[in-house]
Amino acid sequence: MLRRDWNLRRLRVAQGLSQERSALAAGIDRACVGRVGRGSENVTISTLEAMARALSVPVAHLLVEPDGEAERLAPLKAGRKPAH
Repeated sequence: MLRRDWNLRRLRVAQGLSQERSALAAGIDRACVGRVGRGSENVTISTLEAMARALSVPVAHLLVEPDGEAERLAPLKAGRKPAH
């Protein structure tokens, strides 16, 4: 089973992006990012492309199955980050 949901979250958290910031960068609804991150929503190719652009990765990085040794990432801190 491909874990697109886990890859999206892993890439997003590794870049320090909240669901809201990644959704804004991709031009999609924040709730959609959350549902995809939980694996409860399937997305279109155009949505995957938008997410990949927002994360600056090839679409294939969202579709690669993580190895069995991959760790779960800790969630980002709740709340908004200060604007810079």
